[in-house]
Amino acid sequence: MPAFTGQREVGDIEDIVSSDDVGVADRTGSKSDVVPRVRRPRGRQSDESRKDHCEEATGDSYIPGTQKVYVKTWGCSHNNSDSEYMAGQLASYGFRITEDKENADLWLLNSCTVKSPAEDHFRNDITQAQKSGKRLVLAGCVPQGQPNAQYMQGLSVVGVQQIDRVVEVVEETLKGHTVRLFGQKKQSGKKTGGAALNLPKIRKNPLIEIIAINTGCLNQCTYCKTKHARGDLGSYPPEDIVERAKQSFSEGVVEIWLTSEDLGAYGHDIGVTLPELLWQLVEVIPQGARMRLGMTNPPYILEHLEEMAKILNHPRVYSFLHVPVQSASDSVLMDMRREYCCADFKHVVDFLRERVPDVNIATDIICGFPTETEKDFEETLELVRQYKFASLFINQFFPRPGTPAAKMPRIPPPEVKQRTKVLSELFRSYHPYTHKLGQKQQVLVTEVSHDKQYYVAHNKSYDQVLVPKDEDLMGKMVEVEIVETGKHFMKGRLLSPKEEAKRPDVPPPLMKGQISGLPQLWQQDSQNAGVPFAVKVGAAALCVAVVWRAYVLFQRTR
Repeated sequence: MPAFTGQREVGDIEDIVSSDDVGVADRTGSKSDVVPRVRRPRGRQSDESRKDHCEEATGDSYIPGTQKVYVKTWGCSHNNSDSEYMAGQLASYGFRITEDKENADLWLLNSCTVKSPAEDHFRNDITQAQKSGKRLVLAGCVPQGQPNAQYMQGLSVVGVQQIDRVVEVVEETLKGHTVRLFGQKKQSGKKTGGAALNLPKIRKNPLIEIIAINTGCLNQCTYCKTKHARGDLGSYPPEDIVERAKQSFSEGVVEIWLTSEDLGAYGHDIGVTLPELLWQLVEVIPQGARMRLGMTNPPYILEHLEEMAKILNHPRVYSFLHVPVQSASDSVLMDMRREYCCADFKHVVDFLRERVPDVNIATDIICGFPTETEKDFEETLELVRQYKFASLFINQFFPRPGTPAAKMPRIPPPEVKQRTKVLSELFRSYHPYTHKLGQKQQVLVTEVSHDKQYYVAHNKSYDQVLVPKDEDLMGKMVEVEIVETGKHFMKGRLLSPKEEAKRPDVPPPLMKGQISGLPQLWQQDSQNAGVPFAVKVGAAALCVAVVWRAYVLFQRTR
């Protein structure tokens, strides 16, 4: 605008504006041509260059449910049950459980301390996770049994009896903190079985429920590290176990596995016996469903043989029992502190084989215990020749840190390997299923074979029977004819159309990855990856508060 020179009189302020000045229309019409200048701080990268160098923001605040957790498990069915519970709690809180470890934000590694190789794999995965920049939470018997191990220093740990607090540990670990929870669950000053059995879980197999009926044991075996982790015996009340079984069947489970460090010791701490629990469970097993018993040491099953034979004969219980002998030499058993002799083990096997038709007794043997002589080993070979166990778990002796056996002079490793080889060859020399060729059997289909070519079913003796891979058979009872036998399996040919396969008297199973123990509405919320479950709960609470406030105001205006 031209400067005012004061050479003429101005009658009105509007006279200051001349006809040559820019008008309102000129100003507004040119706005689309105005481009603001973006001022960048010196040294700041462009958006494209920042994309390749962005770092994940860390802090004390984050939205639950945006993180992925990878869960890996080693060891026994008790460990697998613990992992299912931890996965279920994390998923119900909003975390996403993934099998893609590369894209996971955190690895939850659940370990086994029975054998050195299992711990070596566990240690290797820790190293791999650290190199990949993953957050880590450790669980299971290794950190519980040796929490001060150097390679676990600075890492978060959830103890074997603290799995109900895994969400807290994962949350704090994702914030960059280290949390270690090792305490025992106690009631009235006495150790209990552990975390509650009614926690949410994600079953690895929706058709199979694993129920830990007790933790720890009554033994003091000189070679065993698990005792350091699981501790003394702690049993769950029968009513809790029965209720968990009933809930499982209501979710489509067709097979329950009872597990613990020693099934036979169940109830010694709470004044209940194993047969008392089993009879209560038999009452709630639906028609067509089955129960599998886990591992029991000889000393505690001896007093219940009569009742155990009746239970194993029940049509809804597999005629299967896992009874570890470890050695046929009484002197070795004494050095192991196993609290029985070989004659006790033989009595258990003979009694059950006589009273339970086609019963399947599985057992374990340790080769190369420090005090085992050639004569001792020969006694073990003779036991296997005599009984020809269909399921035999052969283990080399590994000295576990902190155990009495680790201080004993070792047999040279080459000799241990040689004895393991000899026993393995003996085991492979006989075929336990040949006499069953041509038999007709009722089998329950529950799993997929390792090579993915067949479905896996089990007959009353819990022998593995391969059947055609047809989705209409999964979770159902079918009749087959045994047409082929191998060392570890049989193959069955269907004797009736697949349409006649019978589902046990249970509803359809949950989908794989679905959370057990949550109402259906919660299921949908917790599995919605777009909006985290915790956020939805907060939003629902806010809506309720708003409605209530509106109602109060309305009442006041009346």
